[in-house]
Amino acid sequence: MINKKKIIGIVPARIGSKGLKFKNLKTLNSKPLIYWPIQTLKKSKYIDSIILNTDSKKIRNLGIKMGAEAPFLRPKYLASDNSKIVDVIIHTIKYFEKQNIFYDYILLLEPTSPLTTSDDVNNAIKTLEKNNNKADALVSVAENVSGHPKFCVKLSKKKFIKSLNKSFYDLNRQKIDKIYFYSGNFYLSKVNTFMIKKTFYHKKTMAIISSKEKSFEIDDKLDFFLIEKIMKFYNKNNK
Repeated sequence: MINKKKIIGIVPARIGSKGLKFKNLKTLNSKPLIYWPIQTLKKSKYIDSIILNTDSKKIRNLGIKMGAEAPFLRPKYLASDNSKIVDVIIHTIKYFEKQNIFYDYILLLEPTSPLTTSDDVNNAIKTLEKNNNKADALVSVAENVSGHPKFCVKLSKKKFIKSLNKSFYDLNRQKIDKIYFYSGNFYLSKVNTFMIKKTFYHKKTMAIISSKEKSFEIDDKLDFFLIEKIMKFYNKNNK
């Protein structure tokens, strides 16, 4: 809670996965993937409820042991590859509203971004609350350096490079405009706004710039390997 405003932390974790089978149960740095967002929310001083939204009894039972609440299993129509996370969030909020339990803020924390810390969460909540008169949502972004459009090219049918920029080879990285991509570390919104707009992204969305290493998301085995190395590096150097 912040300034008497209640905050629900939602961790979505269905059993199915397109890229990596049973991804949310796979071990990362000796812990199941779902452990990391749950622990991050537990350590935050502002989160009032930690809700694990899953369609799996196994994930549900494991999440409860880790400190999350899982009062229901996600309906099958919200657990397919084509299901939208927006509908999952709305279903969760409506579940509690039917019980006369209301929240002011939603914070979505996905297991695929396990490098997000409680400090990141606390900073996001404080930032949005501080700017609540002009902003309704806040998301994380990271600078797009190597993938900047000015460094991208097209290829001819014979695979010869066709530059999109006439002065491509003379570009100075320090002088081009900075652009950013959604890094997925967290998604935060006022509940009322989210239920109306059904998105975190709109004209009243602010951004917090995440560091390069925190922009990594888990989609495949290589991502697991890289993020585990990052975790071990920072654990070693923070001791």
